[in-house]
Amino acid sequence: MLEIRGLKIEALTNKGWCEIVHGVDLTLKRGEVLGLIGESGAGKSTIGLAAMGFTRDGCRISDGSIRLNGVDLRMLREQELNDLRGRKVAYVAQSAAASFNPARRLLGQCIEPALVHGIKSRDTAEQDMIGLYTRLQLPQPTQIGQRFPHQVSGGQLQRVMTAMAMGCCPDLIIFDEPTTALDVTTQVEVLAAIRDAVKRLGIAAIYISHDLAVVAQIADRVVVLKHGREVEAAPTAVMMRAPKEDYTRTLWAVRCRHRDAKPPVSALATPLLSVQGVYACYGATQVLKDVSFDIHPGRTVAVVGESGSGKSTAARVIAGLLPPASGQILLDGGALPADYRKRPRKTLQRIQMIYQMADTALNPRLRVRDIIGRPLSFYLGLTGEARTRRIAELMTQIELDPAEYMDRYPCELSGGQKQRVGIARALAAEPDLIICDEVTSALDQIVAAGILDLLDRLQKKFGIAYLFITHDLSTVRAIADEVVVMKSGRVIAFGEQAEVLQASTAPYVAELLASVPETDPRWLTNLLSTRSAAKFLSTVR
Repeated sequence: MLEIRGLKIEALTNKGWCEIVHGVDLTLKRGEVLGLIGESGAGKSTIGLAAMGFTRDGCRISDGSIRLNGVDLRMLREQELNDLRGRKVAYVAQSAAASFNPARRLLGQCIEPALVHGIKSRDTAEQDMIGLYTRLQLPQPTQIGQRFPHQVSGGQLQRVMTAMAMGCCPDLIIFDEPTTALDVTTQVEVLAAIRDAVKRLGIAAIYISHDLAVVAQIADRVVVLKHGREVEAAPTAVMMRAPKEDYTRTLWAVRCRHRDAKPPVSALATPLLSVQGVYACYGATQVLKDVSFDIHPGRTVAVVGESGSGKSTAARVIAGLLPPASGQILLDGGALPADYRKRPRKTLQRIQMIYQMADTALNPRLRVRDIIGRPLSFYLGLTGEARTRRIAELMTQIELDPAEYMDRYPCELSGGQKQRVGIARALAAEPDLIICDEVTSALDQIVAAGILDLLDRLQKKFGIAYLFITHDLSTVRAIADEVVVMKSGRVIAFGEQAEVLQASTAPYVAELLASVPETDPRWLTNLLSTRSAAKFLSTVR
């Protein structure tokens, strides 16, 4: 179905056109899923977009052929390519929040490709889309399409985008990190739905991810990329069992990071921040219900739970972005004003936030130097050379070369690079507490491990506390001292990491742990079989 030969892609830099993809070859059959993995900047998304005959602004295909069903996309006019996109080939972007029109309801956007291409009537398109919402485990599938993008969680929005891509039953779908924003329990259902749809409809798919365990469940073959070149390729089972190249083995090894346990906090110690009996609402909908937990200086509290459990809402309440309906937040024992606009500048400086969606968190009209430099000026009064030196220091800490990246705009960065800029912006204020909302979800395994190590070093050096919101339990094991487990807006478990992840008797915690993907390609099939058997037995009983 898809045959790419000798693909070369160039990007326009301040030094002229520079080759970033170097003669890559790919072949994909109908009903087959090809996994592309590699670190940030490896060329995964660039190659995936090229399979649609598309490049981002500032890039161009300089050589090679891209044949979809025997037709070379490089030979087609723009109007012919537009006729293919959405109908014969579809794309699921990494950041759904940046891909939807915020002023339009979800269902209208999802059925637009089928209407534009004249494939279905409006009624048929709507009914088929509701069916896809159901298959992808979206809540209230008949009503969710009437919501606006900001009225659903990040994980729900990502699934809506997956449904939109499937709406025209294309021959090829490019999945660019489609489960990045999903919690582990939801991820299982979405992976199963994607795998089922690909096989049932005979769709070919390119699945781009930095999560090796996820790729193992979905892909028939895996290609490992680095700096725009193929490192190695093999059937998934072979690749996961015995990678040949050192670089590939390095990707495997970084999944095993674990945090050394710290001594438990004294019951008499004063928390840096205390959340006490907080209730919060969006309109008439109650989303937090009697939430309480503490964060002590120099420690990391991870908040885990499924999409829509209230993790990010709790962070918004702490940051003063959403006033609670009742309850209070204490900082060093003193009550914080509920609205951030009523908090003194020094208090604002002490609590910083790194957002989940880097695409929507960075001003697209500012250069990196201005994004990182603003808190340096606002909180610390740095100007001129001192400000520039500090920006360079922060960029070096997050592994971005200041000389190369300081004057770039966000659109000139990869997803992982954007997230690192967001991290540097938070660090620039020199805070006491950083709220990290899925800060490593967009990063590849190697860079994510580096960021976790960086956060750990900063914590040890400066005593910074972290509230770490994540759905990745391997990240929890790598970073957390204490763990808060949330479900349906409530805290169902809170305690030391080992106590919650190893000794908790809560059934939901057990379900979370069982849903963490493994690199065994049979893991998803075995898990679904086990759950089906358990459901059957409970019905019989």
